[in-house]
Amino acid sequence: MIVLGISDHFTSGAAVIVDGVVVAAINEERLARMKMVMGFPRKSIAAVLKLAGVRPQELDAVAVASQWGHFLDEYVDLKNGIFAVDEGVVKNLFFSVGSRLSSLRSKVPILERLYYDLRRPVYAQRRRKIQQVLKDEFEITAPIEYFSHHFAHASAAYYASDFDDGLMVTLDGAGDGHSSHVYEVTNGKWRHLHSVPSFDSIGDYYAYVTHICGFKAGKHEGKITGLAAYGKPSYLEIFDRLIRYENGSMRNAGNCFRFAAINKLADALPRDYTREDLSATVQQVTENIATNYVQYWMKRTGKQNIGLAGGVFANVKVNQRIHEVPGVKSVFVYPAMSDEGIAAGAALLKWAQQNRYPGSPRLKCFDHVYLGPEYSDREIAQSLERAGLGFTSPSDMEADVAQLIADGWVVARFTGRMEYGPRALGNRSILYRPDQRSVNDWLNKRLKRTEFMPFAPSTLAEDADRYYRHVDGARDTARFMTITFDCTDLMKKSCPGVVHVDGTARPQLVSESDNPGYYRILKEFKRLSGLSCFVNTSFNIHEEPIVCSPEDAIRAFKKGHLDALAIGSFLAKNPKRMPHSEELVHAGIDG
Repeated sequence: MIVLGISDHFTSGAAVIVDGVVVAAINEERLARMKMVMGFPRKSIAAVLKLAGVRPQELDAVAVASQWGHFLDEYVDLKNGIFAVDEGVVKNLFFSVGSRLSSLRSKVPILERLYYDLRRPVYAQRRRKIQQVLKDEFEITAPIEYFSHHFAHASAAYYASDFDDGLMVTLDGAGDGHSSHVYEVTNGKWRHLHSVPSFDSIGDYYAYVTHICGFKAGKHEGKITGLAAYGKPSYLEIFDRLIRYENGSMRNAGNCFRFAAINKLADALPRDYTREDLSATVQQVTENIATNYVQYWMKRTGKQNIGLAGGVFANVKVNQRIHEVPGVKSVFVYPAMSDEGIAAGAALLKWAQQNRYPGSPRLKCFDHVYLGPEYSDREIAQSLERAGLGFTSPSDMEADVAQLIADGWVVARFTGRMEYGPRALGNRSILYRPDQRSVNDWLNKRLKRTEFMPFAPSTLAEDADRYYRHVDGARDTARFMTITFDCTDLMKKSCPGVVHVDGTARPQLVSESDNPGYYRILKEFKRLSGLSCFVNTSFNIHEEPIVCSPEDAIRAFKKGHLDALAIGSFLAKNPKRMPHSEELVHAGIDG
């Protein structure tokens, strides 16, 4: 069975599922070159069909990853964050009206139902338009089914995990009127246990803090996670009056949302509040709510394998805290945990609906996430020549890259199929030594980024226990850089460039089966340096998505003033290589 999955709102995209396996997945941002772009994913649909080698007539079904929503015929760029587009660009007054009336929700319960009833004609128009576009522009006439946003999240987490039985928990800002679902899955049989209305969203409160701190909500929440380690949770009492965990759920005690909630929170803060303390507070609140929530449903069901999906689980510190909950045996975070993952999730649901039954053999939907486009050496060479970039063809590319990294070069790597999800995992990555404490400062400045989290390390999977604590039960999810661990003394001493101020790191555990070429670079780097990990940060220009094509890579290489570009079978070196801010620190290298 061949299913096309589509998501058409935040970070829209498409995926193709063949007999329960994801064979191609991509998000529109990578092709449109607009970060987290919203809009119908025409480019993604065309790309995944081409990658999968599937003709439109061969599709058995189309699965759309939300039941409600507005049809967005043109792109909506989130360059200024989600709170800058809801009324002007999207031309939707509902959020504005809902924000103003939110304080009446508890007094007039019918308002919430009326709010969604008034939007139903728009939802119906979306369905008609999607069917029309698929038929007229792609010649797709397969039946279309619309799946719950959160069910799509949960499905993706379950079918990508190793779990036969488990508790699937979703948490995000909002989707189809909810901010969370909880499911119990036993041998492929699903049971929906609980939902949290979008009005009671902890994800929204994290976005409010992002906005109040001067960042772009919906895009820069990671900066809040990083800043939190520099502050103290000084405003817990204020947040308890606004959002809290209650009896296996969560409640918007402040009885407000969107701009009304932003204003209420901002007014409650002391005049001398700091961004660091505010970040630490919302991080602590989110960790407390998420862990209590998961623990409650874990105890109710007896399930010890926890699958997580939804934008809140892009927060790697929250994931660590859930992993550390007493009784949790294993935790798996879907690699494309935010809305970039629901196209595949919806397609998997459609496949399972037709082909799975309780007790049937377990099938994992993918073994890796290298599911995007790739380019031939001929295409790459032509791009290099057009850019006027000199290059060589090394006989042993992996050994040469490892040597350059060991020698202190900043190397951009572009090879094979692009990663699916928000993380660069070696095929579209910038690599550097991990033993220079100041690398986070000078390399981020070179890349024109403002980041408070340290760079993440790629680490040999077999050496994980030497560098990180309490890895068991999260090794699989750590392959995708979706969780932090406390670092060992060895890690703190030998690799300070990838250890946060709170003593944690967010690793990618690399095995040969996942990515043979990347694994070989790490192995050779270990032979040269004694270190089993190096810096891996995404290969992109500031405020642009991760590079997709050779042209994207060459432009980012030049604009970022990087030292070397390992692209396909070719190696280009920067003739004007910039000096680094300090000499390499070799203390603590372990042989």
